[in-house]
Order: sequence, then structure tokens, then C-alpha cells
Amino acid sequence: MEHVPALDEPLKKSLGPATAKVMAEALDLHTVGDLLHHYPRRYAERGELTTLSDLPLDEHVTVVAQVADARVHTFNGAKGRGQRLEVTITDGYGRLQLVFFGKGVHKPHHDLAPGTRAMFSGKVSLFNRRLQLAHPAYELLRGDGDGDVAVDAWAGALIPIYPATTKLESWKIAKAVDAVLPSAADAVDPLPGALREGRGLAELPDALRLVHRPRTKADVAAARERLKWDEAFVLQVALARRRHADTQLPAVPRRPAADGLLTAFDARLPFTLTDGQLKVSREIFDDLATDHPMHRLLQGEVGSGKTMVALRAMLAVVDAGGQAAMLAPTEVLAQQHHRSVTEMMGELAEGGMLGGAERATKVVLLTGSMGAAARRQALLDLVTGEAGIVIGTHALIEDKVKFHDLGLVVVDEQHRFGVEQRDALRGKGKQPPHLLVMTATPIPRTVAMTVFGDLETSVLDQLPAGRSPIASHVVPAADKPHFLARAWERVREEVEGGHQAYVVCPRIGDEEDQKKAAKRKPSAEDEAEKRPPLAVLDVAEKLGAGPLAGLRIAVLHGRMHPDDKDDVMRRFAAGELDVLVATTVIEVGVNVPNATAMVIMDADRFGVSQLHQLRGRVGRGSAPGLCLLVTEMPEASPARQRLGAVAATLDGFELSRIDLEQRREGDVLGQAQSGVRSSLRVLAVIDDEEVISAAREEATALVLADPELDAHPGLRTALDALLSEEREEYLEKG
Repeated sequence: MEHVPALDEPLKKSLGPATAKVMAEALDLHTVGDLLHHYPRRYAERGELTTLSDLPLDEHVTVVAQVADARVHTFNGAKGRGQRLEVTITDGYGRLQLVFFGKGVHKPHHDLAPGTRAMFSGKVSLFNRRLQLAHPAYELLRGDGDGDVAVDAWAGALIPIYPATTKLESWKIAKAVDAVLPSAADAVDPLPGALREGRGLAELPDALRLVHRPRTKADVAAARERLKWDEAFVLQVALARRRHADTQLPAVPRRPAADGLLTAFDARLPFTLTDGQLKVSREIFDDLATDHPMHRLLQGEVGSGKTMVALRAMLAVVDAGGQAAMLAPTEVLAQQHHRSVTEMMGELAEGGMLGGAERATKVVLLTGSMGAAARRQALLDLVTGEAGIVIGTHALIEDKVKFHDLGLVVVDEQHRFGVEQRDALRGKGKQPPHLLVMTATPIPRTVAMTVFGDLETSVLDQLPAGRSPIASHVVPAADKPHFLARAWERVREEVEGGHQAYVVCPRIGDEEDQKKAAKRKPSAEDEAEKRPPLAVLDVAEKLGAGPLAGLRIAVLHGRMHPDDKDDVMRRFAAGELDVLVATTVIEVGVNVPNATAMVIMDADRFGVSQLHQLRGRVGRGSAPGLCLLVTEMPEASPARQRLGAVAATLDGFELSRIDLEQRREGDVLGQAQSGVRSSLRVLAVIDDEEVISAAREEATALVLADPELDAHPGLRTALDALLSEEREEYLEKG
């Protein structure tokens, strides 16, 4: 029988089938190695209490605290004698309420007398505008060895607090870890010996032992330092191998003709390009001229002129006899790009047409909702090479779409595309086409190295001349309703001044929404406190009948028919509408310079980067922009602090740092990077810049010397674990 390495043993052998099943379902832990790599989130000291003041709403937390007060309240339930136990716990500064109902009252009432210390675990909810835990699990902390949890059962003075779930509390995970910890001795070390010794890092079995059962804070620091290196290095080796493989692929070099389409285009521009645009264009043209595929990420602030840079790259490829495809995440955006590209190019976009310039090409649009005849013509233009540039949505990826000679793929707003889609489009070239990925979400350098580590990065951080400043303010609708009334007055003032406004809502509010809401089960007792997010259709109706009566108001959302969406967008752009009430479909690429005001309803329901993107839709002309962030969240809440941060700065890179610092470590890298995300447990992408940079250098050198990693079997094993099939595919297609 084949020997299974200790860390690959299924958990059911060590922990029994019932616990193993919960670990697999709730935490995606299947083997001894998985559990050993499920590190404590933090450590509580036996004498120390946890801060209760900054607990995140709707998250599952474990806290160590002392009972200050416990009271049973009787109320008239269905049988006329319901009971509710309210327990107040404290950390010496803040307080938190625990609540138990019905038959679940007796045991906690007996256990949780004032003065008792315990670990409490549950989901943070809001009731009567106060944070609470409903029916938390708890484990008493007694140091007297009386059987509950004797001190020595918590190896040493530090109590590990694990990322846990409702079904599996932190202390149960700790007991399971105790059962498998001896297997850590068999862990295969992925770090080359010379690297480990050169950087004074602990050996892997020691690091695993110390991270789970530290005696001192120094133990924790040494363990985490070592484990960070594992994560950073293995990931950077995977990315370095990807980059190395890319340099081995053939591609057709594409150099613009000396006096071709690009020269003609530049000559008709009514403005000069910024220094940043010129510098980034040079980087791209250098890449396009090589005989292996360009893989470049172009990131730039909202409105920094990325589309112009991408268009010049596309024209250079057309000059060189190839075709360029631009992939947009939505039909609205594809149509908008098509409009702005043809406007910028003028007669140069009318190849083969009467009145087209001599060096012109054809620019076609391809989306899923086009009529059959227009679609047939577009497909014909692509396969014959008549069209040099195609702009479209996922429709470009379908099997029917054939290119004459695809030389460049431009992907707009990368985070909205799965890698499979990017790959399918790249597969349409005779040889791998060059790839340019654009994003308006500023990405800190370390995140770019980690998430897009197979791409070279260019940054546009200079705004073109003529862009106006945007003033942003938080509108606390619950605390100060008159502020909201004033917000609608400001919208009227902008419209009276000849401008237009957006009102953004998190939800549509149509029948589809109502069906989804009906399927959702209401959770705990506090559900009545939570109202659903505001919806476009409701808000538009109320504004039209109330504070914005008499203004020309229209709605825009993703479930409208594409022709209707395009019609609304066209009317808004033409100034035939005053106020557009929309979902986030306007988040990227929509360009209406006359729109100067934006009111974002339930702004706390959006992420920091998303709010920054939305805000970038105003202030695009010469008049200053105004963005009002409306929220009902209480002043002390993390959501309000987040909105305050957005209102305080227009620097997207600063906001992206705040965004990452405030999010749980689990979602830092976004959904598209699922493989990467699930592999980062101790590496904090923002804080560990030095480790990531150093690991990237070490990894690049090692892969250059030994691309197949023949001399590093331990590293190969770790890579295989990181690159399970799904992740391998992700990196392959990256």
C-alpha cells in the first residue's frame, strides 16, 4: 500500500468523521496539512481582554471578556411567558450585549455570573442601534483546574483565536490542532536551505509548532516571519515561472509604420498628450516590438486618459498589419468605447467607406444584442481583415468570431473578467497576441506584484489638463435628515445652473429583486431592524413626486433591454435628461462632462474603490464636481469611518490602501484570484512589501537558473499544492 505523507492524511483519520465533515464544509479543511496551515488570527493573553469597541458588523468573531451584568427578562411570547437573558460583557473599556432566548437561557444564566471570564463566539449584529451577539457559543476560562478549561490545556500563556464559524468555535479548532500538531515534524520545507539560512528564518516544523502553541510574543513573530516567506516565495516562484514561460512563446512583433495610421491620428488630436501618456505609450510600443507576447497592466486614475493610450497601441498594431480587439465588461461600456473611439478617429475610422481617409481602418462593434444583419457584417469585416479594430463584450469570445490576424487584445477593467474569457480571446490569434490589461482601480505596488505578478505594470497618475476638482461630503440621513433635504436642493441648483446629476442606488427594485428577496430567509431577531438597500425604481419614483419634481428624470440599470439602456445613455449625454437614477452600471467608462453632481444612496453598501470609481463620473468637464455619500449608519461605525476616508481624499492609491487595510485578509485579492487568495494566510499584501519584493527577486533568480525546479523537490511539492488544477489554470491563463 502506498505511503501517504503525514500532512496529506485525511482529517477523518485523526479527528473522526463528524469533526472532519464540519471542518471540510465550514472551513474547506480536508487534510492534516490544511489544518496545520489554518493559523490563529490573533492571540489573547490570559490576563488580557479583547477590545470590544471595533467589532465588525455581520462578521463571526471570538472575544475574550468578563461578564459585567446578567439579567433575565420575561415577555409575552406565543405561550405568554417567553424569556430573554441579556448579558453585558466588558473589556474594561467598551461593552457588548449578549442575548439568549427561550429554552437556551438556563445554562448561560447559571454559567455567566458577573465576574466570570470566558471566550465568546458568534456573529455581530445590530439591535436598537447597538452591537450584540445573539446566542453566542462560549467557553469559560478558569485557571483553577476544576475541569472546565484548565490553564495548562491552553499550552502556555497565549490563547490562540482561530478564524472560526458558527458550527466550529475557535476552542474546538484549537483541540483539533493539538491532535495533529505532532505531524508538523514531517512537513517538507519549500524554502531552499541557502535562502532560509541567509535570511535567518526558522525551519518549517518549528514555525508550525510556534504559530499554534507559542509561549511568548517572540515565538509568534518568528513563526509568522517564516510562514510569510513561504507564502510570498512559493507564489512568486509560480509567477516567475509563468513570466519565464511567456518569454519562450512566439509573437509577431508589431511596429507602427513610419507615416501610417498612428501618425495621422496624432496629427489630428486637438490637445497634447501628457508626459505620463507619452512615457506609458513608449513602454507599450517597446513591448509590441518584441517577438514574445506583451503582458502589461495599465493602471491609472479615473480620467487619466488610459483609453487614449490603449487606442494608440491599437492603431500601432493596425499600422503593422494586425487587428486589435478591446474587451469591455458591459454593453453600455462597449457602446461608449465604440462611440468615443470613432469620434476621436473621425474619418480615420471609416476605412473602405466613402469619405474615409486614405490610411483609415474600420472600427466595428460586436455585442450580444446586435441585430442579425449588423452582426453578420461585423463578423465578415473581422475575418476578412477589413476591420482593424473591434470593440465588444463577451460576444467577442464566441466560437463563431474569427479574426484575420489578431495582434493585440486590450481588456478593460480586468477584475470583471474571468481568466477563461481572457484566454479564449487570446486563443484567436495565429500566434499568441500581445495583451494589455487596463484598470481604473488603483492598485498598490505590492498587490500588483502579487495579483498581477505575471504582468509588467505601467501607471498613469497624472490627470489631463482641464479636469475639475470634486468635493465629497458624507450625508448622515438618520442623524440629520435636514442634510438629505439639502442634498436634493443642491441637485436642483446644479440642474438650474445648466448641469446634470446622477443618483446611484445599490439595488434595482424590479420583480426579479422581489423574487430574490422572497427566497432569502430572515435571520436572527434583529432582522426587522435591517431594511433592504434602496432601489433605483423606488427612489426615482419618490424623487419625481417629491424633492426633484419637475426635473427630467430617467432610470438606468443592468436588466433593461440593451437598446433602452443605450437610448437613456444617449439622451443623458445629449443633455435631454437632468437626473439619471442608476445602479453601478455607470461605474466605469461613462463619460458625460456636463454631469457635475452625484448622490450615492446607502453609500455604506459599496466598497471604497467602487465609491471612488463612481465619484469619477462627475467633474469630467470644466465645472467642479460634487459627490454626496448618503448613509444611515451611526457615526461611530466602521462604515461611517470608511465613507469619511473616501470624502477626505481624491487619491485613488491612498484609498486603495485604506480599502485593503479595512477588508478582511480573505478578500484582499478579489474573486478572480481565488487560487491566490486562498493561499495567503499570514502574508498581508499591504504591510509586507519588503518580503514580497525580496521574494520576487529571489524567485526570479531561482527560476532563471532552474526553470523546472529539478534541484528543489520541496519547492516543487509546495507549488503543486498551491497550483491545484484550478489555480494552475488561473496562472496559465493569467
